[in-house]
Amino acid sequence: MIKIYCWIAALLFSKSVCAQGNGPGLWGARSAGLGQIGSVLEDDVWASATNAAALGSLSQLSVGMGAENRYLLPVLNTVAVAAAMPLGYQAPAAPVTGVPAAVAAADAPRYGVLGLTAQRFGGKLYSEQRLGLGYGYRLGTVRLGARAEMLQTSLESLGSRRVLVASLGGQADIIPRKLTFGATLYNLTQARLARYQEERVPTVLRAGLAWRASEKVLLLTETEKDVEQDADFKAGLEYQPLPVLALRAGLSSLTTQLTGGVGVQAGRLRVDYAAGWHETLGLSQQLSVTWQRAPKQP
Repeated sequence: MIKIYCWIAALLFSKSVCAQGNGPGLWGARSAGLGQIGSVLEDDVWASATNAAALGSLSQLSVGMGAENRYLLPVLNTVAVAAAMPLGYQAPAAPVTGVPAAVAAADAPRYGVLGLTAQRFGGKLYSEQRLGLGYGYRLGTVRLGARAEMLQTSLESLGSRRVLVASLGGQADIIPRKLTFGATLYNLTQARLARYQEERVPTVLRAGLAWRASEKVLLLTETEKDVEQDADFKAGLEYQPLPVLALRAGLSSLTTQLTGGVGVQAGRLRVDYAAGWHETLGLSQQLSVTWQRAPKQP
């Protein structure tokens, strides 16, 4: 069904319109502003949708809501929600001896973090609904995660199909608080959408690096490979001139798209906006709002 819709869309716009049906989708305006990088982002409830291992870096209850529009077309709207819930906390009275606290992860949730996500994309002709459950665990400088997602595709007059998609992810601090490596495998089971031509959900590999050049500058790179498409190279830059303000820029080589964005922190609330420009299709925009519960006072 996705292929039928993509053929129709290709005649009207281009193959780039079909990007939502390829791979894990796009979650959160922070990632969108950084060239759609997601495998190495931390401390972000939206990053957990593209790399469940990132859940392990969250120590407080977090909730997010977001909306996206592609190329100013109402039929290409996306709405999404996400939540992360830590399961217990490490006892502060029993630190790991001989290891710095930042490396030992003494504040990490004792039993890991659960993440819930839901997303809807499309309009009356074609739509996708995603409902996901993820789990992430942090052990020292390593974070591991797994995620299961129920994907439903609906095409007018042809009905709906549902498949279960499984994903794995990992992150590792090569240099604590400086250099992080992340990788994900989306649809490791190669879930099938239809018997016709063995249509399957794309299997996507992602691997990236995040380099904290200074307290204010974060540099990111990522390579994304759909097993049936060319590799996509992405790069992103996040600059924080003030603790409450973040400026972002990014690019994607496969779609030749430039992105930019801004993030504003107001207490426990963060508002992120991102815009992307495609040389053929034009402007895409995304807005997301996240809230994180304040840490409990000792």
